[in-house]
Amino acid sequence: MSTAAAVKMQIQTIGAGFMFSREAKAFGAAVGATEFLGPYVRGRGGVLGEVDADVVTSAFGFFPGEVVRRAWESLELPAEKAAAGYLGVCQDFGRRKLGGFDGAGRLAELLAPVAAAADPAGVALFAGWRALPQAADDPARAMQLIQVLRELRGGLHLIAVRASGLTPQQAVLIGGSPKNSGPDQARSFGWPEPYQEITPELRQRWDAAEALTDELIAPAFADLDQAQGAELAELLTTANGLVYNR
Repeated sequence: MSTAAAVKMQIQTIGAGFMFSREAKAFGAAVGATEFLGPYVRGRGGVLGEVDADVVTSAFGFFPGEVVRRAWESLELPAEKAAAGYLGVCQDFGRRKLGGFDGAGRLAELLAPVAAAADPAGVALFAGWRALPQAADDPARAMQLIQVLRELRGGLHLIAVRASGLTPQQAVLIGGSPKNSGPDQARSFGWPEPYQEITPELRQRWDAAEALTDELIAPAFADLDQAQGAELAELLTTANGLVYNR
C-alpha cells in the first residue's frame, strides 16, 4: 500500500474533527451564527477571498449550490477574517488534542514537505489553506498541516469523481463518511430526497475514483522513503486516537 493510501483515512478523520469541536462552536457563537453551516462554509472557504458563492460551491464540490450560497451569505464576516478565525479554531483544537503528544513535532516535520511538494493546480482550497501562516508550536502546526492535506485530497477526489462519471450527490451517497451512511451524509449536506438507487456500476465508478485519487495525490508523498511513510502512518494513527479519545 502506498503512503498516500495508508494515511488517507487518518487525515480525513483528524482533519474533520476540528470542524465539529468546542472551538468551532465558540467561533460560531462569536460571529453571531445560529447554525453550523454558516461559520463552516465562511471559515473553510474564506481562503478563496470575497467571491460569489458559486466559486465556493465549485471548490467545495460535494454540497448543493443553494446550500452553500445560503451559508456563505448568512454571515457579515469578511472572508479574510473568517479564514483567520477558522485557522485559529484548527490550531487551538490541535493544541488541546495533541498538546501532550510527544510525536507532534515529528508529525509536523513529515507532513510539511508533503504539503510543500503538492501541485496546487485544480485544488483551490488546498492552495488557500497552504498559504495561511503556520503556527509556531508543534501541536497546532501538525493539526494545521493535516487540514491542509485533507483539502488536497478532497480537491483531488472531486476531480477524480467527476472524471469517473459520478455526480457530487452520487459520490456522497456512495462514500458517506466514517460516521454517517451515504444517505445520512447526503441529508446533512442538504441534498433533497428521494435519493436514487446506487447500482453496482456506480459503485465501480466510485472505486475507480478512489484509485484515481490515490494516484493523483501520490506525487506529493514521493520524497518520503518507505521508513518515513511507515512512521507517518504510525504517528497519524496515534494522533487519531488522541483526537477521538480525549
